Amino acid sequence: MSTTISIRIDTELEAMLDRVSKNSGRPKSEIVREALKRQLSIDAFQQIRNKILPFAESQGLLTDEDIWREIS
Repeated sequence: MSTTISIRIDTELEAMLDRVSKNSGRPKSEIVREALKRQLSIDAFQQIRNKILPFAESQGLLTDEDIWREIS
């Protein structure tokens, strides 16, 4: 099932969206859906990261490099 959502965008964002749509040959709605999905995924990741940060810090994991060193 699909839902329709209306949003207002300024002229600068509209011009950027038009340009990307024309250059890629993709419909504006597809570009907006992909951008929204990407942003929501980033927000979900950041929420999870914020929840586990105190636990990581208590283990001495303060940077991304610390995490990569531990999992490598």
